[in-house]
Amino acid sequence: MVTHSTRGFDADVVLIGGGIMSATLGVMLAERRPDWRILMLERTDGLAAESSGPWNNAGTGHTGFCELNYMPDPADATKPQSMLAQFDRTRAWWGGLVAAGRLDGDFLHSTPHLDVVFGDRDMTYLRRRFETLSALRGFEDMEYTENPETIREWAPLVMDGRGPESMWGRMAATRHPGGTDVDFGALTRGLTDLLVADGGEVRFEHEVTRLRRTFAGWTVRGRNRQGRFEIRARRVFVGAGGMALRLLQSAGIPEVRGYAVLPVGAAFLRCSDPEVARSLDGKVYGQAAIGAPPMSVPHLDRRYVDGADHLMFGPYATFSTKLLKRGSLLDFFTTLRPRNLPVIAAAMAQNLSLVKYLIAELAAGKRKKFAQLQRFYPDADPGQWQLIAAGQRAQLVTPDPRRIGVLQQGTELVTGADGTIAGLLGASPGASTAVPIMQDLLRRWGLDEPMQAQANSEKLPVAR
Repeated sequence: MVTHSTRGFDADVVLIGGGIMSATLGVMLAERRPDWRILMLERTDGLAAESSGPWNNAGTGHTGFCELNYMPDPADATKPQSMLAQFDRTRAWWGGLVAAGRLDGDFLHSTPHLDVVFGDRDMTYLRRRFETLSALRGFEDMEYTENPETIREWAPLVMDGRGPESMWGRMAATRHPGGTDVDFGALTRGLTDLLVADGGEVRFEHEVTRLRRTFAGWTVRGRNRQGRFEIRARRVFVGAGGMALRLLQSAGIPEVRGYAVLPVGAAFLRCSDPEVARSLDGKVYGQAAIGAPPMSVPHLDRRYVDGADHLMFGPYATFSTKLLKRGSLLDFFTTLRPRNLPVIAAAMAQNLSLVKYLIAELAAGKRKKFAQLQRFYPDADPGQWQLIAAGQRAQLVTPDPRRIGVLQQGTELVTGADGTIAGLLGASPGASTAVPIMQDLLRRWGLDEPMQAQANSEKLPVAR
């Protein structure tokens, strides 16, 4: 029986959102403070219903092996090195839980990470990128080729049906065998099961609408099937995806004044024919179009979800004012404030190429969308692919003293000055860096003593 220290409160910590971030933090907190009452609130009827769901993301364990947008300057490997280090920390923590028999490791599978580019300019870039990365620790196994037959060995599906070189031009590719495919939905469910086993509680269909500061903590208010609810908590973590900013705004913390988010939707083409899916061993990334947002790098992914192989290609930009896939068309407008309107306007003015890209993507018909897939898979059969809606993202925009507003890549952890509230803003690659982010939060909260599971952590082996 777990005994809790909570006096005058309903919970020591309330986790808002049933995704990978809240699940990771919940397990870490339960390891450090087994006497605390940890309560997770999820607005839908299940876990990983938004960005953590397997069909709402590409499932890539982000290491910098193939993500060209992490390295616009082929001589600067700072971001790929950082991403690899963070993913290795995340994977080591997972490995400790698997080794201890507390977590099923089937959410992680080995799959090579490849890049394929076309034309002299991008070939020159990829060659220089390879020369920089392959000299660094962790990237030594990366290979580079301009030989069509070698590319065919690595990814036959990319080359079959392509015809003579005079028709499709020159190509180059890199390959790293150490990549991974991650089912973040299965991982979220596994971690939440651990949280519950350690005494935590999960309440579904509890939508948080407002956070109100009290003398010693927070009042969490919202709606459920019975009507309104109110929960008193010592600390709050807002892991609510696209709605995190609105909740942090409702809390009145100065750390988010002037912050804004822009809704960015996505769709993927998916093929679930097992024979087709097994014909690609890896994830094939390409070069993003000019003006495309960081999360719009085209990629053809082999996925392993619910015991079956699939292929996904995308993402294709979509538009909605929703900030969650299951949200409301009013979501974006509820985040607007007098302080962030100039920030949004400045960021958009500085990214007109992004605006043009999104307009072009939204205007593209089915034929054009499928032609983008055929650039990576010439023999693709339209009858085997379906367009599916992926998750909604909230691209973070922050104030800047010189530029007024700046469109940010990645995620940002925001903590209140008194150490009782924190939230995560932004988008990819948050899930792959969940462990370092949550360890950072625990340090800020003064709860950073070594974890029991991490003491014996090891790099998690992967299936297949």
